[in-house]
Amino acid sequence: MKTLTEFLKDSLTAYHACENLKTALLENGFFQLHETADWNVSEGGKYFIVRGGSLIAFTIDSLDDFAYKIIASHPDSPALKVKENALKTGEAYATLNVETYGGGIWHTFLDRPLKIAGRVIVKNGTMLETKTVTSPFTVTIPSLAIHQNRNVNEGFAINKQVDLQPLCALANAGLTMETLLQNIGGENVIAHDLYLVNADTPYTFGVNDEFLASPRIDNLTSVYASLNAFLSHEDKSGICVLACLNNEEVGSLSSQGADGDFLETTLRRISYAFRFDDNEYYKALAASFLLSADNAHALHPNHPEVNDPTNRTAFGGGIVIKSHAGGAYITDAMSAAVVKTVFDNAEVPYQYFLNNSMLRSGSTLGCATIRHLGVQGADIGIAQLAMHSASECCAIVDCVHIEKGMRAFYESTLRSVDGGMLVE
Repeated sequence: MKTLTEFLKDSLTAYHACENLKTALLENGFFQLHETADWNVSEGGKYFIVRGGSLIAFTIDSLDDFAYKIIASHPDSPALKVKENALKTGEAYATLNVETYGGGIWHTFLDRPLKIAGRVIVKNGTMLETKTVTSPFTVTIPSLAIHQNRNVNEGFAINKQVDLQPLCALANAGLTMETLLQNIGGENVIAHDLYLVNADTPYTFGVNDEFLASPRIDNLTSVYASLNAFLSHEDKSGICVLACLNNEEVGSLSSQGADGDFLETTLRRISYAFRFDDNEYYKALAASFLLSADNAHALHPNHPEVNDPTNRTAFGGGIVIKSHAGGAYITDAMSAAVVKTVFDNAEVPYQYFLNNSMLRSGSTLGCATIRHLGVQGADIGIAQLAMHSASECCAIVDCVHIEKGMRAFYESTLRSVDGGMLVE
C-alpha cells in the first residue's frame, strides 16, 4: 500500500506518471528506444518508448508463438487546464483562467489544496526541451458562502468560466504570467501543458482500514497494477506489452492516445525489427489479446438503485469484467471466457459490471485501441466509488486482486485454434 499511495501522490499528471514508469523500468534493466532511431531488439530483451505523456514497454519472450499480450490503461484523470495568458488581476486578487479537462465532478475541486503540474517547454539555445514540473505552492478555488448563495444545498450548477478560477495571489503581489511560469518551470519557458490537480494525500479508512481514498484512483490503480504485473511476470511466450496511453479522459483523439497510431506503430516496428513481413504481423495480431484496464462503478451504499439489478459490482468482489451491448466495452462471450479461465487458473476472484439499462454508459480506451489493431480483448478494472471526483475510493483487496490477475494474464499462453482459444 505504501508504494501504491506514493505512486498516486506523485503521479499528479500523465507526464508525472510517465516519468515514474520510466524510472521503474530503467531500474529494472529496460532500455529506452526512440522513434527517430532504428530499433535493435532481440529475444529476451526489455524495452520501452515514450511519446507525449504516454509510454509503451515490452518484453520479448520466446518467439515460437509470435503474438502480443497487451494490457492498456490510461494515466490521465479529469483536471483543470491552465489557459494561455491565464493570469487575471482584478479587485484585490490574482486568479487563473482555466478550462475543464475531462468530465470531472467539478464542485469536488472546490476548497481543496491544488497544485499546478504538468509539463513546460523550455528553450535552451536552439533546443526546445520538455520538463515535467510541479508548482512549489498550492492554490485553491474558494466556494461562495452559503450566506451569499442560500440555495446552494438545493442544487448548484457550476459555471465553468466563473466558479472554477483558482485564487493564487493578492493583486498587489506584482505577479505576472512570466514570473508565475518561471516560479513553476524555471527560466525560458515558452509553452506549457499545465493542470490544476488535487494535492490531497491518499489515506485509508474504514473500521479495518480496508478502503483507500485518493485523487486519481481512476485510472492510476490500473497503471500501477499493470506495471507491477509486467515487471514481475515470469517469461513464457510471445511479446508482453504494457501500454499507458494518455488523453483517454478527452476521447483518446491524440497522436499518443489510444485512438492515435502510437500502439499500432510500436507493434509494427517490433515485428519489422525481426524482419517479419505484413503477413506475419497480421497473423500475430489475430493470435493476440488485449486487456483494456479501467475502473468500474461499485454498488453505491446510498444509491443502490443506480446499479444493474442482477450485476451488483461491489468492493472486495474481485476484478471487474465489463460488458455492454452497445459496444462501449470490447468484452464479448469468447473474450470473457478467456479472461475467466485465466483468472480461474490463478484463483483470482472476478465479478461483472453492466450498466443499469436506463443509464448512459461510459467507455474506455479498449474500443479506440481495437479500431486500429482488430485484436480480441476484454475490458477489466477494479470497482470504485466517486469516479471523476477530486477524491475517489476503492477497496484495498481489489488492488491486490487485479495485480495478481494481470500477472496471470502475462504468464498465460493464449492460442487461437479453429475459431476457439487454447488457454494454458
